Amino acid sequence: MELRHIRYLLAVADHGSFTRAAESLHISQPTLSHQVRQLEKALGVVLVDRSGRTVRLTDAGEAYAHHARLAMRDLAAGRRAVDDVIDLSRGHLRVAITPTFTAYLVGPLINRFHAAHPGLTLTIREATQDAIEASLLLDDIDAGIAFGAPHAPGIVASTLYTESLSLVTNADHPLASSSVTLELRTAMRHPLVLLTDDFATRRQLDAHFDAHDAPPRVTVEVSSVSALIEAVRSAPLLTVLPYAITLNHPELVRIPVTPQLPTRDVTLLRRDSDYQSSASRAFDAIVRELVAEHRGA
Repeated sequence: MELRHIRYLLAVADHGSFTRAAESLHISQPTLSHQVRQLEKALGVVLVDRSGRTVRLTDAGEAYAHHARLAMRDLAAGRRAVDDVIDLSRGHLRVAITPTFTAYLVGPLINRFHAAHPGLTLTIREATQDAIEASLLLDDIDAGIAFGAPHAPGIVASTLYTESLSLVTNADHPLASSSVTLELRTAMRHPLVLLTDDFATRRQLDAHFDAHDAPPRVTVEVSSVSALIEAVRSAPLLTVLPYAITLNHPELVRIPVTPQLPTRDVTLLRRDSDYQSSASRAFDAIVRELVAEHRGA
């Protein structure tokens, strides 16, 4: 039994097909099938059910694949640990963030991190908070930036700062010229564009509106913050954005409401483990530097 046998079996499990798995591995389908049969012979058990139109793991295969994935995760962590003991001139850091932060935090973060550690590769991807925590537990990422909330077991969160939300519109909207603080219920009668309820921000807002008996008139839903900004810039709509984003868009007008929109804690998420790489510690330090500068601005 060799490591490639395990990788091949997991590829079959992930793709549900020998053909697609072989393509992803850049080997021929007969070679893949032969290697999996070798693994089955070594273990003395059938791992793959080939009888149906789609390939699936047997119960024994599922049990074996579970432990195989854990082993592959530990081997990948070992590879990163080896790189880590050398120095910060090489390595790879994987980070996931909720989409809100793309609009104002990612640019300065990438600039600062690359300037300090040009030899490190930084991968940043957007994901929902649930997906970030799941990826952390699977060791698919090293850190996440999301919001304070009840977290999954095995996740450690540290608060970075408290983010304020603002009701905003474009300068041509009828409410833009008003100097009066609006009742939240009155403001919510105007058409809004909001994120879909896949996002923690939307769920937090819905709970806030419900608590204050202010049902929103949502006429457009989008799945990215950039689309949210473009929609409110182009159409006679209201939306809710973090205060930090509005600072970068002077064409947007903030509308004061009472009661005020909620705040939320921005948190740095990690796995609850003893080991944290030098690259990960360097990332933590840079994030906290940026946050301190933001507070002092």
